[in-house]
Amino acid sequence: MSLVESFANVGVGYGIAVATQSVVFPLFGVHVTLADDLAIGAVFTVVSLIRSYLLRRAFERFR
Repeated sequence: MSLVESFANVGVGYGIAVATQSVVFPLFGVHVTLADDLAIGAVFTVVSLIRSYLLRRAFERFR
């Protein structure tokens, strides 16, 4: 179930990120296509996964 939870967390986070971008970007004068929003969200999702993994490994090392 931990794997299912992880996938759900990433999926929900990705959806929230894309939705937030589509609302916030225009407020700052940034206009991109939905495809761009999806790609930007994917990049930040991958960066977030890597960050989370590295932090988990660091904390495991110091435990």
